[in-house]
Amino acid sequence: MKRKEGKQTLTENHKNGVLYFTFSSLCAQTDFVHGFSSRIGGVSEGEFSTMNLSFSRGDDPERVRENYKRLAAAIGFDDTKIVCSDQTHTNHVRQVTEADCGKGYLRKRDYTDVDGLITNVPGVVLATFYADCVPLYFVDPVHRAVGLSHSGWRGTVSDIAAETVQAMQKHYGSEPAEILAAIGPSICQDCYEVSEDVIEQFRAHYAQELWPQLFYQKTDHSHPLGAKYQLNLWEACRQNMLRAGILPEHIEVTDVCTCCNPEILFSHRASKGRRGNLGAFLGIRE
Repeated sequence: MKRKEGKQTLTENHKNGVLYFTFSSLCAQTDFVHGFSSRIGGVSEGEFSTMNLSFSRGDDPERVRENYKRLAAAIGFDDTKIVCSDQTHTNHVRQVTEADCGKGYLRKRDYTDVDGLITNVPGVVLATFYADCVPLYFVDPVHRAVGLSHSGWRGTVSDIAAETVQAMQKHYGSEPAEILAAIGPSICQDCYEVSEDVIEQFRAHYAQELWPQLFYQKTDHSHPLGAKYQLNLWEACRQNMLRAGILPEHIEVTDVCTCCNPEILFSHRASKGRRGNLGAFLGIRE
């Protein structure tokens, strides 16, 4: 597996043929369970091979359900307690209770346009889905609450990180300085080319002194569709977490890019859209 230079942050875990990833800072919090899936260890075939977690991309639903069961058994949680997001690149965050268990997995969701989930109910497992966008994990060990959010470029400029933190503050009394956070496997700056209109939104959302850390214009200025830039979503999400009040020493950032590792991680860009979904999972142990 290719990793970005610097300190290794993600741990590879292998159990019963399933490969998944964890963060050391979150593993240290033994009251919580978390993980990020790979393509390895499932039963799906073809472009979905093998650990696809999407019901909406044309895979056999029975194979997808078997993938969930295998992944849940490997990470160590009850698959019937999963609650899934309904991602549409918003910054909407939903408070989840035990009554939501199974939604999006074993039964239909009764909500839409939800890219972030929070809960303080032991046993409930939050689930969000990826193939280049950024998973954001939030753990409050003091008030025993968690949040999990999907942050593509739209969710990043509309600051779903802050929305998640504020929702945890409102519903559970969480203090930002006590929250532990992690930025999961997703597309790196080297792989993420975007157009001028996207960069304009980042210029509007972030202070000018941060721009060199967030994006740079490609040296080839003759692109027929206009200027192209390389965007650093990892740093943008980290800045959002900092602005929300999370301490820098409480933020772990992935060293694994989905697009750099298409053999073991689904990547929309690397596959030109022919792919399944990865999943991020986070819950409080019963």
